[in-house]
Amino acid sequence: MSRKATLGALATVVGFLAFVEFTSGVLQGYYTPMLSDIARHLQIHDADVNWFEGTQLMLSALVVPAFAKLGDMVGHKRMLLISTALTALAALALPFTDSFWVFLVAWTLMGFYVVWLPLEIALIWSRSRRMEGRSVITARAAGLLVAALEVGAIAGALVGGALIDVLPLTVVLLIPALLIVVCFFVILFGVKESPESAGGVLDTVGLVLISMALICFTGGLSLLRLDGGLANPWSWAVVVLGLLLVVPFALWELRHDDPLIDVRMFRSPALRPIFLTAGLFGVSVLGAQAPLSTFVRTDPDVYGYGLGTTGFATSLIIGIYLIGMITGALLFPVIARITTPRITLLGASILVGVGFLLFLPFHSTYLQVVTNIVIVGIGSGALVAALPAAAASAAPETQTGVATGLTNSVKTVGGAIASCVFGIALLHGVASTAAGTEGTAGSLEGYFTVWIVCGATAFAAAVLLIFVPKHAFTDRVSEVDAAPLV
Repeated sequence: MSRKATLGALATVVGFLAFVEFTSGVLQGYYTPMLSDIARHLQIHDADVNWFEGTQLMLSALVVPAFAKLGDMVGHKRMLLISTALTALAALALPFTDSFWVFLVAWTLMGFYVVWLPLEIALIWSRSRRMEGRSVITARAAGLLVAALEVGAIAGALVGGALIDVLPLTVVLLIPALLIVVCFFVILFGVKESPESAGGVLDTVGLVLISMALICFTGGLSLLRLDGGLANPWSWAVVVLGLLLVVPFALWELRHDDPLIDVRMFRSPALRPIFLTAGLFGVSVLGAQAPLSTFVRTDPDVYGYGLGTTGFATSLIIGIYLIGMITGALLFPVIARITTPRITLLGASILVGVGFLLFLPFHSTYLQVVTNIVIVGIGSGALVAALPAAAASAAPETQTGVATGLTNSVKTVGGAIASCVFGIALLHGVASTAAGTEGTAGSLEGYFTVWIVCGATAFAAAVLLIFVPKHAFTDRVSEVDAAPLV
């Protein structure tokens, strides 16, 4: 296939989905520079900002498997529309409340946007079914979508950081909500439905069981963050209950003819390392966002650490990080052709680990922080682009939506766990002001914990990628390649 034909086919498959991911990127970048302002508006501690991440990620982990399965069953575009409508309604509620709990609920419900990318990858895979080099087309399309996402995140971060310095918070929070409404109509009129649907019936029992497991597990982690939670045996009991509930869920799914999540995928030597890598990657790419924002905005004259940046200066740091992610996403297919996809992703994971561990000695100047996050960003961009495409190409034909959704779900669970753990770390040993009184910033030791955990999990992901089989990154060549699932 010629280069022109390949690019033409790629453009046909991607369509208007790039705008959807641009909107997703705006949501991911827009709010980050103003998290400290939101904390002051709601009169909460900086460490409590992690509640927003934790609860939203928890919901995301619940809805991605269900929406991915429904996408395979009834159409990926239809589920994109529903998730976009729910996200818009939640975003429209944020500007009109100053109650922490109302804000938390609305923020949590915005988590429906995380299903967009896995549904889009599955839609692209479905629509490219008759094209030569299907996995290559899907991987390139994923790279373009991630690039659109990161451009949106850069734009969102810069605009959000600039506006929060000059406009009331209510006005600033209304802008992304209106963009989501526009995104709904772009999907409605510009995106074509998947050519074929797998059909089937939603496994409601499985959905209930996995929902209970995730709610108990992440809820228990949240209880640990409360005052005295670490010493409370009931908090730990809820965490353990969440883990134990995974057992009946797995047993039910193995017996079900059309399971919500084909747990046999976790037995696949092609998919298992991808899922585990995604979970470890979620710790840093999702769990570390709020701590980075609150760290750089902490006033060093008051607390003895931090950069004391304004909203716009914070958005520049985030923008540079996202440029690094775009670079990584676009370089992945190029470097993978020169070496191999496995070596490229392994190197990307190492970059993430090195970048976070560099924060331990180098975190006191703007240049040091920027240097660290550029290294992290390049590695993260490659992983964000490649993991869903690798899962799609390694999964059974009728389970691409579920496989890409699982990659996102596992990443989200990793981020949710990290968010709760980081919240606990930042709350304990809370920083005091120069006057000796307790302040609203987290402890420097807590930030050290964040960076160490992010670095360690990235290196663990690099080790796991050594065990990913070659066919996890290539077109399916025979039914034998799908055999490990049974």
